[in-house]
Amino acid sequence: MTSGSLLTVLLPLALGVIMLGLGLSLTLDDFRRVARQPGPILVALLCQTVLLPLLCFALVKAFGLAPALAVGLMLLAASPGGTTANLYSHLAHGDVALNISLTAVNSVLAVVTLPLLVNLSLQYFMGDSHVLPLQFDKVMQVFAIVLVPVAIGMAVRARRSAFAQRMTRPVRIASVVVLVAIIAVAVARDWTTLVTYAPVIGMAALAFNVASLLVGYWVPRLIGMDKRQAIAIGMEIGIHNGTLAIAVALSPSLLDNPTMAIPAAIYSLIMFFTAAVFGWLVSRDRARGVASP
Repeated sequence: MTSGSLLTVLLPLALGVIMLGLGLSLTLDDFRRVARQPGPILVALLCQTVLLPLLCFALVKAFGLAPALAVGLMLLAASPGGTTANLYSHLAHGDVALNISLTAVNSVLAVVTLPLLVNLSLQYFMGDSHVLPLQFDKVMQVFAIVLVPVAIGMAVRARRSAFAQRMTRPVRIASVVVLVAIIAVAVARDWTTLVTYAPVIGMAALAFNVASLLVGYWVPRLIGMDKRQAIAIGMEIGIHNGTLAIAVALSPSLLDNPTMAIPAAIYSLIMFFTAAVFGWLVSRDRARGVASP
């Protein structure tokens, strides 16, 4: 496990370009609508900060994970939604403006919630007095990857709307190509890790990933939210910022424990495939031209 791998460089760069493309499909009215209806954000935050940590803790206990792996999975649960969630939501016809708003809000809250949950996990599983400090610089990285390119794309749309509309389909196709390339690089990079630790942490990571996607989608649906919002929340809750979790686990000034990075590495590989299947399943009605409420 090395934090300076090709994927660590490729993923933020590729997502920044993709976010620029997504900005071409958004307007300020999309964000005004989200601001006028704070319910979906509150529901997503409840799932992210309360339900997921409880669910993750139950899975850690059920699978009997070793202490360092348990802390690593809890670290992943505490990490905000990854920027890849915006891409998957876009491809599955979710509410991308809601996704971007959630990524921003979750990233700010993670400055407090991530150290709090990880410190509690360290004390519970390892009896460790090590304290994880707040990570403001990581929040700023997420802002740079997500908000800045989106703002540029929106500015282009405001001034060149015809061009932005023409680019919608090419950007969607390019996004799929980039996503496939990222998956290939991720698998190649961590193939040894995947083979070695998959029997130990793989099923727990898969269970947590699938449960996260289902909680994020069905909790909003069961309380009456529309399908586009549910897809957005499902992707935001189910696609965690694995890069952030790995960086925190490996950083010499933070956890400095490669074993704790393993759950995030395994999860990050799994989520590319599960999110693709999930997105296909929840967007089938739209693909057939059937309107969903």
